[in-house]
Amino acid sequence: MTAEPVSTAFLDELRDVTERRRAAFVPLTSAFAGASDGDVARVRAAASAGEGAALGLAHAVHGYAEEAFREVRSVAAVAELLRSAGVPAVVGTHGLATSLRAGLTSHGPDDGTVVDGPTIAILAEYDALPGIGHACGHHLIAAAATGAFLALHRAVADGLRFDGRVLLLGTPAEEGASGKEVLARAGFFDGVDAAIMVHPFGYDVVDHPFLGRRQLRVSYHGVAAHASASPFMGRNALDAVALNYQAVGLLRQHIPPSDRVHGVVREGGDRPSVVPERASVEYYVRSASPATLKDLSRRLEDVAHGIARATGTTAQLDWDAAPFTLPVRTNGPLAARWATHQAAQGRTALAGGVVPEILAASTDFGNISVRIPGIHPMIAVSDPDVALHTREFADVAAGPRGDSAVVDGTVGLALTALDWLADPALRAAVLADFEASGGALDVAGYFS
Repeated sequence: MTAEPVSTAFLDELRDVTERRRAAFVPLTSAFAGASDGDVARVRAAASAGEGAALGLAHAVHGYAEEAFREVRSVAAVAELLRSAGVPAVVGTHGLATSLRAGLTSHGPDDGTVVDGPTIAILAEYDALPGIGHACGHHLIAAAATGAFLALHRAVADGLRFDGRVLLLGTPAEEGASGKEVLARAGFFDGVDAAIMVHPFGYDVVDHPFLGRRQLRVSYHGVAAHASASPFMGRNALDAVALNYQAVGLLRQHIPPSDRVHGVVREGGDRPSVVPERASVEYYVRSASPATLKDLSRRLEDVAHGIARATGTTAQLDWDAAPFTLPVRTNGPLAARWATHQAAQGRTALAGGVVPEILAASTDFGNISVRIPGIHPMIAVSDPDVALHTREFADVAAGPRGDSAVVDGTVGLALTALDWLADPALRAAVLADFEASGGALDVAGYFS
């Protein structure tokens, strides 16, 4: 038997709303000059010269489809492309074997010496999902980031000059394991002043919401007993899990519409004849701001402890088996520069609020964006009704539209990075926007 088809009525309405908003949308513009016309032309030419190599990298990484922390061939392919262009790459630093770092200054590849001026990082991801491969399109992220870095490298050879440094940082294990936060706590982003990356999607959007996410496992400990002869001597941990799951379902009516709580039962006992003495449920807990994520966390803790009292069990709460992620904070001035360069590629990068915010997931880039200024724009590779984390998305991201995203993303990342390096007024505005949005957060200690 197969399940009944799921109605698309709501998604159809969201699509109609988006199209009406898009029709009325006034494209974003930037008040800043950015890099000179001559330097922009150099970078565009360099990006064009490297298109074939970037697309080859995208196709190779798509074929490898390696899961979190096991992206050995994928990171090796990035490193080999860099080395073939004369750029040293360090693989495996700060506690993760599949991280990557390469640097560039106006004098050529960065040899680690002290450089005057600011540092901007272009971030690459390359992990895939279990069973469905690159259904989030991280092969495109890796290719666009590497392509952008190498475009700047070629432009330097052609006479491009700037103060400061560009880094290419390979960040493993975005899918569910928060690799960027693991690296950040180990100092991987120390000395970086801004960070940019691009992610494939069904729309071109420069500021799409990404929710903060925590993991919570609630384990109840009860008392085993014979379920028929003496159930009154037991304290049923599975009953506690069942009540917890129902209570969380009832809680959803009374939390903000941007909050999400979804879970599965991990343990429920061994056999029907024994009152379960241990059972557990695990949730992903998401919210649109750090403060509301903290509020939601407290409410789930209250639910868990209250049900333990009601069932005569004890509750053990284990938060964040992998580091939590915080919502992405988009930097306005940087976003406007990205939109400007995408317009020149024939794409209109929509502002936040055009695509309905209900279509929201989570990313570990959020943790970087509240440490330093950053952007995480989305680039269209599929029709809007093709969802991320599906085989359909993995297939379309491997095709011509995925290739176009690599080409346009390469140009957008390279020129946005160059603008930031070349224009002190832009850098000042980027920092002012970051400070006005709350400044740097103590991420590791936020829920302590």
